[in-house]
Amino acid sequence: MRSWLLLSVAIVAIAIMLTAGCVNEQTSGQNSTVPESAVQASGQVTKVEVFHFHPTRQCVSCKAVGDLAGETVNTSFVPELASGKLVFRHINYQLPENAALVKIYGVTGSSLMIGVYTPEGFHKEENLKVWYKIGNKEEYMSYLKGVIERRLAGDLS
Repeated sequence: MRSWLLLSVAIVAIAIMLTAGCVNEQTSGQNSTVPESAVQASGQVTKVEVFHFHPTRQCVSCKAVGDLAGETVNTSFVPELASGKLVFRHINYQLPENAALVKIYGVTGSSLMIGVYTPEGFHKEENLKVWYKIGNKEEYMSYLKGVIERRLAGDLS
């Protein structure tokens, strides 16, 4: 019974995201992992950006992804935020003033993007797993904290 309820909730959430414009068709076939060439660039990290890209009108799931990401970063990475090694922002991808960031990250819809700057260059990734964890705050925050810690340490895998 519980699995049926979870499946129903997941189907409804996906339907809401699709009808609210939160998911763009162009994102469905994209690779959401860091390219193999970027994995080789692990080592010294100069900066990590965690950006919650969203439309002007956000659905409940879009808001949850951004709110939980913000809470994770603001509670777990205070020294990194203060030093500027870690940056977190909510970015409305529909506003013209954000067009340059949208282009750099290749944003096509609501997303949580992580950008890592190393001496070898810039590496970006879209983290899709956070969408499946928004129903469990502790699991979401633990997962994202681990991802950010690895990126700060230079692990791009």
